[in-house]
Amino acid sequence: MSKPKKSKAVPVVIVLTIFFAALTVACFYAKDWVIAQQADILKTAQEEAEAHNASEQQKYAAALAEFEQETSSGANLAWPTQKSEGWDLLDLTNYPLESPSLVTMTRSEIMNNGLLLVNQWHSRPEDFDESSLVGLGNYFNWAVQVADASVSLFPVAADALKAAIDAAGEEDLTHYYVPEAYRSWDTQNQYFQNRVEKLSTKYTGDALIEAAKKEVNYPGTSEYNSGLSFRLQLYDRNDKEINNTKFSTSSQGIWMNTHCWEYGFVFRFPLNAWPLETSTDKSFVTGISSQMNLYRYVGKGSAAIMHAMDFCLEEYIQYLEEHPHVALFEDGQLKYEVYRQYVGEDDSFQVMVTNRARSYVSSLDNMGGVITVFEY
Repeated sequence: MSKPKKSKAVPVVIVLTIFFAALTVACFYAKDWVIAQQADILKTAQEEAEAHNASEQQKYAAALAEFEQETSSGANLAWPTQKSEGWDLLDLTNYPLESPSLVTMTRSEIMNNGLLLVNQWHSRPEDFDESSLVGLGNYFNWAVQVADASVSLFPVAADALKAAIDAAGEEDLTHYYVPEAYRSWDTQNQYFQNRVEKLSTKYTGDALIEAAKKEVNYPGTSEYNSGLSFRLQLYDRNDKEINNTKFSTSSQGIWMNTHCWEYGFVFRFPLNAWPLETSTDKSFVTGISSQMNLYRYVGKGSAAIMHAMDFCLEEYIQYLEEHPHVALFEDGQLKYEVYRQYVGEDDSFQVMVTNRARSYVSSLDNMGGVITVFEY
């Protein structure tokens, strides 16, 4: 009887079991290895990305700093290059306002803001409204010396005058006195008629009127009729010496004539070497050749331009008619931008403004235009 053959099934099962067990273990450790490799790859990629981002951020910061350096003056890079020192008025007539918007305004709202031209050739408008005038005495509780309670100005001029006098006081310069400011049409007419009567023995008809006009402005054409002008002198009720001091050569007068533009004023009728030695004769433009300590409020921006360019009011408005968009720089920094547009005689109109400026003031110029001064 033959011996039965031994089965090989058991060893094969064992081998397979061992194989699969080993494979399982290998897969388990291989998985960890793959995960570790993937983590290393991801970490490397992240580090490369962070390094790239840091490099790009540095480039951006450098570009931004360069841009800010170029635009630190406040000017548009497309504008003509401005001087780095001193005053510089750029003609931007061919450049539009940036970030513009339209604002509806009325004549009554902006008529008395400072730039209404009043002279022998331009009478104040028929719709001129004097109702907002303030008496300087009561308005400042008599902190400003005035002739009497009737001495009046529009608030913008009154506030600027007080600021200038206070600033002079900090320099121990006092005794400023306002003998005269606003004149009504009736008051001016009375002055004019008195002069006509006095000259009537020498002249008649049109010749009489023209002769009177040479000495007294026709009603409505006097700077006093603007409500923005005033005369200054010195006064101390207890000191005759001060009262007799010539204002233009006094320390108070020299300070005011040197610094008034900083507060929005201009000396209205400069003559050769008067009131300052550096003054230029403007009588051929203003039509006034007599020495008058008369100051006119025009606003800080316009006063700065007129000071920098040695303009009188007539020259300034004429310049803006020819160059309706300008910008004033001081030592390379944008200070003011001015934009003039024609609106005619409409009661209301839309005025274009820029949203870049810190503030702005619009004013009628009595030449059919609105002049808007932007402050930066």
